[in-house]
Amino acid sequence: MCKGLTSLPSSCLEKAKEMRVKLSHLAETHHKPKVQDRKEAFQDLESLLNSKSGLQLFRGFLRSEFSEENLEFWLACEDYRVAPLNLQQNKASSIYSQFVNTNAPQEVNLDAETREALLSLMESPCADMFNNAQQIIYNLMAKDSFPRFLRSSQCVEAIKAF
Repeated sequence: MCKGLTSLPSSCLEKAKEMRVKLSHLAETHHKPKVQDRKEAFQDLESLLNSKSGLQLFRGFLRSEFSEENLEFWLACEDYRVAPLNLQQNKASSIYSQFVNTNAPQEVNLDAETREALLSLMESPCADMFNNAQQIIYNLMAKDSFPRFLRSSQCVEAIKAF
């Protein structure tokens, strides 16, 4: 776990441990092979995010709705997780100022507790510091953006083209 977590209340630490278990699929997702069949990319959000063409189409859809901040945050977290240690401080600061800070240019919808937990970790970032926030945003996309995308004309046309 990250340095500095000992200063958090034990209830937060317990929640963090629970989230780590729930988020284990994210680590697995990162190492899964890319989706080969384009039609498979539209089966679920995880497959879509692992498909280059599906990801591009989803990004275009979100851009057309002026709501691409969730996807951009999720991708930034993926990039951060695999970044070398010497780059983590700068990347963490960039993600925080771009997406997490209140009134950020691409502010994502995170609860105050999650924002505060991230702020407390900014001085000593670690590879998994954004996991909880990333999962929250993933769930938002899975429940909101992804179903809208599946109903969109862009998606329907793309599926027909395959």
